[in-house]
Amino acid sequence: MQTLVQTFMERRGDLLTALWQHLGISMASLVIAMMLAIPLAIWAARRPKWAEGLLQLTSVLQTIPSLALLGLLIPLVGIGTVPAVIALVIYALLPIFQNTYLGISEIDASIEEAADAFGMSRMRKLFKVELPIAMPQIISGIRTALVLIIGTATLAALIGAGGLGTFIMLGIDRNNTPLLLIGAISSALLAILLSALVRWFQTAKPKRALTVFGVILVLLAGGGAYSAYANRVETVTIAGKLGSEPEILINMYKDLIEANDSHVKVTLKPNFGKTTFLFSALQHDQIDIYPEFTGSVLETLVKGTNPKGMTAKQTYALAKQRLAKQEQMTLLKPMKYNNTYALAVTKQFKQQHHLKTIGDLTRIEGVLKPGMTLEFIDRNDGMKGLKKAYHLNTTAKSMEPALRYQAINDGRVNLVDAYSTDSELRQYNLALLTDNQHFFPTYQGAPLMKADFAKRHPQIVRALNRLAGQISETDMQEMNYDVNVKKQSAATVAHRYLVQHGLLKGAK
Repeated sequence: MQTLVQTFMERRGDLLTALWQHLGISMASLVIAMMLAIPLAIWAARRPKWAEGLLQLTSVLQTIPSLALLGLLIPLVGIGTVPAVIALVIYALLPIFQNTYLGISEIDASIEEAADAFGMSRMRKLFKVELPIAMPQIISGIRTALVLIIGTATLAALIGAGGLGTFIMLGIDRNNTPLLLIGAISSALLAILLSALVRWFQTAKPKRALTVFGVILVLLAGGGAYSAYANRVETVTIAGKLGSEPEILINMYKDLIEANDSHVKVTLKPNFGKTTFLFSALQHDQIDIYPEFTGSVLETLVKGTNPKGMTAKQTYALAKQRLAKQEQMTLLKPMKYNNTYALAVTKQFKQQHHLKTIGDLTRIEGVLKPGMTLEFIDRNDGMKGLKKAYHLNTTAKSMEPALRYQAINDGRVNLVDAYSTDSELRQYNLALLTDNQHFFPTYQGAPLMKADFAKRHPQIVRALNRLAGQISETDMQEMNYDVNVKKQSAATVAHRYLVQHGLLKGAK
């Protein structure tokens, strides 16, 4: 409990920002869903055949897995708030449409006949008779949709839309239970509070309800307007993938850029998502820079056959060339360390089975219980290609990055994928198996940006190139350990390294 309170106090500013983002996304999605579903349900109430089809359609839409839906939307509308809101609206349609339709279509026929007998027009009957009678059921649908939206909106953090999901994802990635609890509890409390508010709207006097609703909309709109005003000058947006290492790197980028030019405003978006999410965001100008790896560029982001056995220099040169030609992007000079993929086992397991290389695993396939990230399992430079290169016949369970380390520590799996700079290798006393076939390509980190951005900002290029050839694998693993295990902030760790190695002056 003490750790939870301490984490809350340290992160209360970030929590307030995430809460505001979550609220904005949720309320925007709810209002749009209501504007679509309620009029459509009113129209369908007198057209049973159409109503059945629309109910089936909204039901099918709600069965689409949220991550799959976000993946489908990214190529169309990019990364950030827009795809998150679209996905949430789609999920909210069914409960609102269904309850509104049932509420109106199930009104007693005698009441409808009485309204007609009084000579009411269709619109007058709708607002004076049908909607008041159906209102409790409509409100129930709105409350259900709202709770669903708030819960699902946590996934918006995966595509850079922010919100309380940032705390949850960060808690999972860093095995930090307080962060996970803060995100989950805040989301639950927000759902309870807003559900109660919707319930109050049902019983409150119309004028008072409209006043409160108007105040909420003004606050949300005012927050958006202030944000636009505050960001009226050009800003540089730097994003990072999930994990401590990308967050450390983007903080280094920020410090170097701002130290080089005090007039530049840098905005950071840590834990933005996976490789393809960030690349899409860069393509759509939603971010300006993010740290990428040379091997990931060749294996995932550009087209072309990759020669085997390339040196680090050859890998970087080919990645830079293809990015410039195919995507009009620039990959700046890489850092020293090679954050390559690797396979890890416990030191006890390694000694027990006399393992040294990945090739030795073929001798003990019957006892292997691999647990690996889904990205590694599906990559050609991951498990797919590894099984062919080493003639391995084993199937891995897919796990979130942080969970696979917990699983091997608990003995639930005995083989995991790893990055050579992961702090968990030291934390859980794991050993890496030698890649004796030299299967894994070189993964040197470097800032990635659009070519026209680099051309317009030569001072930023100069500042970031100061990291070229810096940071060893030991340095990076130690910094990851400071963040993940010692719970130091990524900003502090990044700044300390820059000062200690003469890349930056002054204390922070």
